[in-house]
Amino acid sequence: MRLENLSAMEIIQLMHSADIEAVSSVGRALDKIAAIVREIELCLTEGGRLFYVGAGTSGRLGVLDAAECPPTFGTPPEMVQGVIAGGEGAMFRAQEYSEDDPGAAKEDLKKRNLSSLDAVVGITASGTTPYVRGALEYAAEIDAYPALITCSPASPFIPLVRDAVIIEVGHEVLEGSTRLKAGTATKLVLNMISTAVMTGLGRVIGGRMASVGTGSAKLKNRAAGIIRDICNVSEAEAERLLETSGGNTAVALVMGTARLDRIKAEELLKSYGGNVRKVLELFHR
Repeated sequence: MRLENLSAMEIIQLMHSADIEAVSSVGRALDKIAAIVREIELCLTEGGRLFYVGAGTSGRLGVLDAAECPPTFGTPPEMVQGVIAGGEGAMFRAQEYSEDDPGAAKEDLKKRNLSSLDAVVGITASGTTPYVRGALEYAAEIDAYPALITCSPASPFIPLVRDAVIIEVGHEVLEGSTRLKAGTATKLVLNMISTAVMTGLGRVIGGRMASVGTGSAKLKNRAAGIIRDICNVSEAEAERLLETSGGNTAVALVMGTARLDRIKAEELLKSYGGNVRKVLELFHR
């Protein structure tokens, strides 16, 4: 495909059509995505953690999804982690050579004390990245839950995992540039996994982020609005509950619904593993 012979508009139109194909490819893998969601939810319910492991674009996408979980769902930082070949520096500057070392992935997961309670989701568009292979082999070795997201139906890693999401996006507009269709499709899958898992863990109520973080003025306003609507209180009372809770949206929701003080609300929420939806259901039967 000679992109250099096309106008800017023609290139953009071509890429837009390709992006639509990427979305369709995800639609053909929904059953496997759902299977992975169910397994990860079980792991996290039992006190395990989720690790996304990848290199290059795939690794960055995993880190991105993991980084969004604490502000979106109020998760502790260790619950969902992104592990990228080459470490933190690879997020900002490509380190292609780092993806060729499968042993490095094992060491990176060992440093994080990977256990049989945890889930490891390997992300590799090509389906052949050695770093991802090392992570999946180690996960299987210690009986953690291994899963795979790939764009290659011929990936030799498929036998290493319990569930594989295969998103067949086809050729890229820019041949071999998996930051394009493959990256778009992978991001959609990760959005689905984290959102569905956290909904299953009771951190979503009525399509609202019931455990949203409050690290900025925007998020505090959003949290107050959620508390106001779910607890059916005034805006002033919602703000008071949020402040009294120490800026913890989930705790504020329990305080407002159950009429508990902060300490008792925290204890009740902790006893339900942070599942704010289950706690609120106790008072809405």
